[in-house]
Amino acid sequence: MDLQDVGQAVQMAGIVAFAVTAVLAVAPQNVSLFTACVMGIITAVGGGTMRDVIVGVPVFWAADQAYIWVATGASFIAFWTHKLLTSRAIFRLMLYLDGFGAALFTVQATAKVWNLGFGVPVAPVILGIVTAIGGGLVRDVLAGRPTLLMNQEFYAVPVLIGSTLFVVLMTLFPGAETLCAMVCISVTFALRAAAIHWGLGFPDWLTTRTPPKGRA
Repeated sequence: MDLQDVGQAVQMAGIVAFAVTAVLAVAPQNVSLFTACVMGIITAVGGGTMRDVIVGVPVFWAADQAYIWVATGASFIAFWTHKLLTSRAIFRLMLYLDGFGAALFTVQATAKVWNLGFGVPVAPVILGIVTAIGGGLVRDVLAGRPTLLMNQEFYAVPVLIGSTLFVVLMTLFPGAETLCAMVCISVTFALRAAAIHWGLGFPDWLTTRTPPKGRA
C-alpha cells in the first residue's frame, strides 16, 4: 500500500465518520432508513460538493463514486445500530473521528482551492470551512435542528484556524505543502479534540445570551 492508498483510506474513514454522526444526530427524530441515508450522504459529501460547484471544477464524487457508496453503507449500518453507537464510549469515539475528518477535509479543501489560484488568499479559507461544515449545516436545516453555528460548541472555530494557518504557512513556505498540510491537520484536530474532551465552548461574554436576572 503506497502513500496515495493510505490517503484514500483516511479520506474514506472521514466520510464514514461524517455519515455515521449525521445519522446519530437525526435518529432521535424517528426518521426512516431512506431519510437517514439521505442525511448521511448530504453530511458526508455536501460541503465538498458546494466547494467544487463554487470553484467550477468537476464534483469530486462524480469522478470517484466510492465516496457515495461508502457514505451510503455507513449510513445504512448506523441506522440499524444507532442504539449501540449512542453508548457513551462509542459515541465519543465517533466524535473524535468526526473531528479528524473535519480537520482532514478542511486542509485538503483549502489546499485544493489554493492550488487552483481561486480567490487567493480569502477563498481558500472560506471554502475550507464550507467543505468541513457545509454538509452538516444542510443536514441540520433539513432536519429542523439548530445548526452547529447556532450553539456555543467549538467546531467551526478549529476549522477556521486550520484553514487560515494553512494559507499563512503556504504564503511563507510555498514549497512545503505536504508539511504545511500535516501541521494544519494536526492543529485543527488537536483543537477539536480538546473541545470534545473538556467540553469547551464560547464563554457567555462572547455570545448574545442574556444572563439570568437575580431576584429582587
